[in-house]
Amino acid sequence: MSAARPVVLLVDDEPRMLSALKRTLRREGLSIETASNASEALARVASGPPVDLVISDYRMPGRNGVELLIAIRRDSPGTARILLSGWTSEIDPAALRAAGCAAVLSKPWDDDALKAEIHAALGSR
Repeated sequence: MSAARPVVLLVDDEPRMLSALKRTLRREGLSIETASNASEALARVASGPPVDLVISDYRMPGRNGVELLIAIRRDSPGTARILLSGWTSEIDPAALRAAGCAAVLSKPWDDDALKAEIHAALGSR
């Protein structure tokens, strides 16, 4: 984990979702960054400084969230991963295992559950 505030990268193709997540997490002592797609997220993770946690939407143009989190697990295994989706029933369980997600949360999310999963994911590494 970073020496300063933990860096959390939020990935969603919907700007309103990114805004809502940022608003939910603004008082959690985190350094929040955003990406609007998997390519942006992978570029950010590769460019440093280290990202402690990636929270990704599932359905996005190009790579979906599970594909993104699998790539992050491969390229940055120390980065925790959480999937956030309104479509949890259509996600392949084997792909989820390959992504090594700390949690899979449904949209709309419960703020307290989201915060608890974030702190658990950051504290468990």
